[in-house]
Amino acid sequence: MLDVKTTRRRFLQGSAALGATAMMNPGLSFSAEGSILKIRSYSVFQVLDPAYTLAAPEGWIGGAVFNKLVAFKPGTKWETELDAAEYIEQVDDTHIKFRLRPGIMFTNGYGEMTAEDVKFSYERISDPEMKSAYAGDWATLEKVEVTGKYSGTIVLKKPFAPLWWSTLPYGSGDIISKKATEAAGGTFKIADLPAVSGPYQIKEWVQKQKLVLERNPLWNGPKPDFDEIHLFVITDEKSAELGFEAGDLDWTWVSVSSLPNYRSSPPKGSVVLESPSLYYVWLGMNVDNPKLGDIRVRKAIQRSIDVDAIMEAAYFGVAKPSTGIIAPGLVGHRDANLTPSKPDYEGARKLLAEAGHAGRLKFTLDVLNKPTYMVAVQIIQANLAEIGIDVQINVHDSGTFWTLGSESDGESWKNIELIYARYSMAPDPSWATMWFTCDQVGVWNWERVCNKEFDDLHNKALGELDNDKRDVMYKKLQDMMEESGAYRFITHEATPAIYRDTIIPGVRPDGQPLLRHFRKV
Repeated sequence: MLDVKTTRRRFLQGSAALGATAMMNPGLSFSAEGSILKIRSYSVFQVLDPAYTLAAPEGWIGGAVFNKLVAFKPGTKWETELDAAEYIEQVDDTHIKFRLRPGIMFTNGYGEMTAEDVKFSYERISDPEMKSAYAGDWATLEKVEVTGKYSGTIVLKKPFAPLWWSTLPYGSGDIISKKATEAAGGTFKIADLPAVSGPYQIKEWVQKQKLVLERNPLWNGPKPDFDEIHLFVITDEKSAELGFEAGDLDWTWVSVSSLPNYRSSPPKGSVVLESPSLYYVWLGMNVDNPKLGDIRVRKAIQRSIDVDAIMEAAYFGVAKPSTGIIAPGLVGHRDANLTPSKPDYEGARKLLAEAGHAGRLKFTLDVLNKPTYMVAVQIIQANLAEIGIDVQINVHDSGTFWTLGSESDGESWKNIELIYARYSMAPDPSWATMWFTCDQVGVWNWERVCNKEFDDLHNKALGELDNDKRDVMYKKLQDMMEESGAYRFITHEATPAIYRDTIIPGVRPDGQPLLRHFRKV
């Protein structure tokens, strides 16, 4: 039998390296009085339903208001701890037994959490009719057997390597109330959140401005240190830095341009935190757009991008070029790209000529309104001008940007040509490659590349428990992405943060906040 610790070690071999919108509204109140923690969010909050969340900060909130069987521990090493479960054990490759802590209560009169809620939560995400973007997190789930009021068994169709690292401790592992969700019509956003069970509940939500959490009086676990957590939507990093220096924020990520100064001269009473990033950034190309249907055009664009220049001008030398979508220290990280690191303008022009393009081409490039990204896309614009391609940059706020490639949100996906994108991931390589499969076309696969060979290898890797074999598979998957011409890998960024020395931040090894774990000194 494998206990949870043994299973974690098994799945994390090779990843130990990871361990060692709007401007701030002056009308908002940032009270420093009382037991209030003030944190900056870089994006708006829209959806808290674990099946449909849109951005990482929504996951921060989910981790504070919902419970999982196991959750990530704060610290510099990737470890999990019991959350809703008082016991969990993987008894073989396809069976995981669990028992809930008694007395975990849902708000709004929906009663105690039971194994039926676990069954409902996990089977719901895996149900094809739900069309959840996160169905891949439960790709091999057969069922959850309820064996008692608090006990059950997760039954898999076949082994699933990412279970302990990108499913159970992530949003797909959130346990929601069956009764409350069904009463809400089957799904929910923020305004109609039916019930929570975590140490915090939502007190106030001001759309596109802030969200306030308060202690949940029904919570029977360890008492959180703060009466309230205020999350302010501040998309501009410089505005966030000014807010921190003015005393209006207790924790915020900061811009890479400010990091050298903060390193040498941090504001009084502050601490700078630098964490290895799991984010990945790339330039994507919509292969279904007629302008980009010819792989020679896409390859020409790939060859023209000066990534080193982007690192210097946009990331101030703090970040490094990436070799794919899987970060250093993880299984599947590549040593190098297939595309040369320096622009090959001559080769790119030759490819365009072979594709029959003698005159200048015109493309649009969609990007999130973030200073770092704006500098990066301007460099790309200049790079492509060298090979006869004129680029119009379309700038979006977070609420608009994150719907561009979604077929369920309208027809904007048809207009995507080039896009500068950044996704987050978990400490398992599958959480990078899963977004680029055929079933993600029109969901998160905005390049709309559908390759059966890619899908087959991705699915095979999910069930492979030998990390040496997984390493080869995930490197091949990234090779296939790059060979399609639809992707130019840019960077994993850097995630510097700054916080008050009066708090102890609860963060994962990659710097992502675990709100319930923030403490007072």
